[in-house]
Amino acid sequence: MNHIGSATWKRNIPLYLMFTPIILFFILFKYVPMFGSIMAFKHYNFGDGILHSPWVGLENFKVLFSTPATIQIIRNTLLLSMMSIFIGFPFPILLAIMLNEVRSKWFKSLVQTLVFLPHFFSWIIVGGIIVTIFSQQSGMLNSVWQYLFGHSYAFLYHEGSWLSIFVGSGIWKEAGFSAIVYLAALGSIDGSLYEAAGLDGASKWKQIWHVTLPGISSTVVLMFILAMGRVMEVGFDQIFMLQNATVSNISEVISTYVYKIGLMGSQFSLTAAIGLFESLVSLILVFVTNRIARKFGNGLW
Repeated sequence: MNHIGSATWKRNIPLYLMFTPIILFFILFKYVPMFGSIMAFKHYNFGDGILHSPWVGLENFKVLFSTPATIQIIRNTLLLSMMSIFIGFPFPILLAIMLNEVRSKWFKSLVQTLVFLPHFFSWIIVGGIIVTIFSQQSGMLNSVWQYLFGHSYAFLYHEGSWLSIFVGSGIWKEAGFSAIVYLAALGSIDGSLYEAAGLDGASKWKQIWHVTLPGISSTVVLMFILAMGRVMEVGFDQIFMLQNATVSNISEVISTYVYKIGLMGSQFSLTAAIGLFESLVSLILVFVTNRIARKFGNGLW
């Protein structure tokens, strides 16, 4: 057995070498930075460094959760993240199913290119596009709005419309790229299942419901579990480009708070504490979501 194991290991050496950069990446940029989490339990200063700064125990957490602004920031983070997940999550699935049903290759390639392209735009570009469309003074939409109703509307300065723009821009930018995973899963479904369903008289809608969706259910559950692991992470770039002081009550989230208080205000220990809290909540949500998914036979582990 040892001889077989040794032979297998030697045969797979090229694969291990190819995997080495990935291992190094995770060690250097994911696991080593975890050491800095001890700042959450210290009164950090540059002079003493992470190791020698004085311990304060849970004092940073007490300060955080006794501040009304912190509770508001956590609430905003959960609200925006949940809206993005539960409203935006079905769109890549629907897009992948629709693309899978297209039989014209040139049309399918054209649509794929158009919906994938926004993913490669930076949020600076997307923010510029949004301002061009929704700006109260010079936005294209407000030109039409003013023509129809006789006055402009501050889409970016009202909380309801700002939330719609935030969620919609995220869907527009990422739905096409996220659909790649589901397109790959759809390609693994046995075509004979569709033929059998067609012979039984199933319409296209029934084939999608009884063949397509069950065929990608495990992929959907996997992606949902991963999405729940990021529920406390609202993209800094998107928020930073779209937020303004008028809608700060709903747009101030953990990532922007860490930037303003931690980097700009040099309160590293406080932001390390809220970052640790964010990671802990995400970890719990992943385990809970996976536990629920296992009851339906689709757990990640």
